Amino acid sequence: MITVKLFGLTKSLAGNQGSLSLVLESGHQVKDLIDRINVSHPQIAELIHKKKVLVSVNQEIAHAETTVQDTDEIALLPPFAGGSSVSDAVDEGQFVRVQRENFSLDQELERVRSRSKRIGGIATFLGIARDRSRGRDVDSITFEHYEGMAQKTLRDIRERALKEFNILELLIIHRYGDITIGENIVLIIAGAEHRVDAFHACKWAIDELKQITPIWKLEHTPEGEVWVEEHP
Repeated sequence: MITVKLFGLTKSLAGNQGSLSLVLESGHQVKDLIDRINVSHPQIAELIHKKKVLVSVNQEIAHAETTVQDTDEIALLPPFAGGSSVSDAVDEGQFVRVQRENFSLDQELERVRSRSKRIGGIATFLGIARDRSRGRDVDSITFEHYEGMAQKTLRDIRERALKEFNILELLIIHRYGDITIGENIVLIIAGAEHRVDAFHACKWAIDELKQITPIWKLEHTPEGEVWVEEHP
């Protein structure tokens, strides 16, 4: 018996279940798993075939020939809402966080500023819950995330930014749970010697976050709930 975690749209298509239990012998492949899903939940299987839903095995994106074992952690990932380390574990806990509670922009700016006296330019992106989206009024938003994989993905984004851009620090915070209109959602802060490098890293980081991080956005509207597959 294989347990498959569900998130976002896939959870809705399965009657708001958080997981599926499927009979699959150890040593079979992801394509066999998809065949089982096609029998019980053809709508979900169709999204997988169209590559609108990805399969992950042990928090890594899998392909059709990936072998599945009984002890593997398997999940179905709908489109994300938004894809040697230069820091230690303590720093990662401070500078990469997925949290339910709100954050202080002033405190997080100071956290980045204190990293180096060579920082001469800081670029920030602050995402805020708005009351209108794609022509619909929005009453509130709920963010769901894949615990563990979301944090790992954000850590990877930070480490890549520190290697690929001429910056001294990058902070990433994303909230989950219920968010009211006007509240903070996501914060990116890039600190560099020069403003151009900070701007480039900040823009790249938020774009990358939206593409590859397993976080899903549910908008609550007067007409009902809507899972947002992608947004600018």
